[in-house]
Amino acid sequence: MASILIIDDDDGSRTMLRQILEAAGHTVVEAEDGVQGVAFYRQQPTDLLIVDIMMPVKDGMTVINDITRDDPQAKIIVVTGGGQRGQAEFFCDASRILGAKRTFLKPIDPAEMLAAIEELVSRR
Repeated sequence: MASILIIDDDDGSRTMLRQILEAAGHTVVEAEDGVQGVAFYRQQPTDLLIVDIMMPVKDGMTVINDITRDDPQAKIIVVTGGGQRGQAEFFCDASRILGAKRTFLKPIDPAEMLAAIEELVSRR
């Protein structure tokens, strides 16, 4: 199973993801903002990151840029609620350009998330 870092400022989203991932056998660590998440990943890289886009202080796009600059092979999944109409799709497209491997709109489908994680972590 994989070690996964969830970077999301929403406590409820982090808790829900953690429960799904731990029930599937993954080891999960959490960061409540982008600054904390990037610092954690630099100190102790995980197999995969799940990054929210809309966060104060350091948004998900900046997190993706910082992580992939340090580790171009980082496996990143983006989740976003998107803000205004049309922004979610824009953020998903932009995050893929920056290096995200998969993107999901909130609310996520747990089975789809677990399948994406399995596919990404099996690519060693």
